[in-house]
Amino acid sequence: MLPKDKLEALCQRYDELETLLCEPSVLQDRNRYVAVSKERGELSPVVNAYRNYVDTQRRISEDKEAIHDPELREMVLEELPELESKLEQFEKQISTLLLPSDPNDARNTLLEIRGGTGGEEAALFVTDLLRMYTRLAERRRWKVEVLSSSRADAGGLKEIILLVSGERVYSELRFEGGVHRVQRVPLTEAQGRVHTSTSTVAVLPEADEVDVQLNESDLQITIAASGGPGGQGVNTTNSAVQILHKPSGIIVKCQDERSQIKNKARALKVLRARLLEQEQRAQKEQEAQERRGMVGTGERAEKIRTYNFPQNRVTDHRIGLTLYKLDAVMNGDLDEILTALRNDYQASLLQQQ
Repeated sequence: MLPKDKLEALCQRYDELETLLCEPSVLQDRNRYVAVSKERGELSPVVNAYRNYVDTQRRISEDKEAIHDPELREMVLEELPELESKLEQFEKQISTLLLPSDPNDARNTLLEIRGGTGGEEAALFVTDLLRMYTRLAERRRWKVEVLSSSRADAGGLKEIILLVSGERVYSELRFEGGVHRVQRVPLTEAQGRVHTSTSTVAVLPEADEVDVQLNESDLQITIAASGGPGGQGVNTTNSAVQILHKPSGIIVKCQDERSQIKNKARALKVLRARLLEQEQRAQKEQEAQERRGMVGTGERAEKIRTYNFPQNRVTDHRIGLTLYKLDAVMNGDLDEILTALRNDYQASLLQQQ
């Protein structure tokens, strides 16, 4: 059953916001106008769905009264099943929209991609995943900034850390964390045998300074010459910054910028994100002990997806989804996978209610 009192209250608040947006005092105050518009936008989906639900209920009631009219009976009998199906769809939609939102959903996101097992092939797969997520960001009109990277000797990347900024980035990428497995024939394989390699992806919500307080006494900051292939200016100055957070043992190193100040700022950004994720993961693990089946505990050890190049196949093992369009997926077309993961997550939350 839908919580109709709550929904009616949301509709009333929505109408109040509509009225406020027309008032001169709000129109002249940019900050207030933005705040009111944002709240109205957040309420709009559930209010529209509920009003459609109520309207459909009214039409069903009218049809049931008209079913006794011989002239209308045939039309009503034809229309009723469609209306009842719509009513069920609206009810499911409203239940989903009323689910509590994750406070991280609107945050920008740090995306860390690292080579796992497989040596050179794993490093090449890191590059492929980087391209996949970059293309996805282009499709979503997100901004991507490289915070740190480390190249492999034979090509590819040992690891790369990205800051992805845009609308509801974390809510879209949150399920990408885990072990990604690739199956394909490496360029160095003379006999055409398929090799299996892995790379790991970590998805961390960006932390603000107010989220994670860092004490200078807890930090051990080391400055060194930047390393890496090329040698054209990158390693001529002491610009690489490594930060050890002594209480947690977390170490972060950034060297991509020639400016020591910029590298330090980036390293602190990564450190805050990791500390926030560590704190939130500990909280979720505690909640999981109290409530069985809690989703999103941040476990990364499990293989979440396989990319099979010879068969042009991608399989997400968590939801049993297999698609034969790996070429499109590697080009950033993750819509079907991300939607299926989000729907599965929402279904699990609905079961817990």
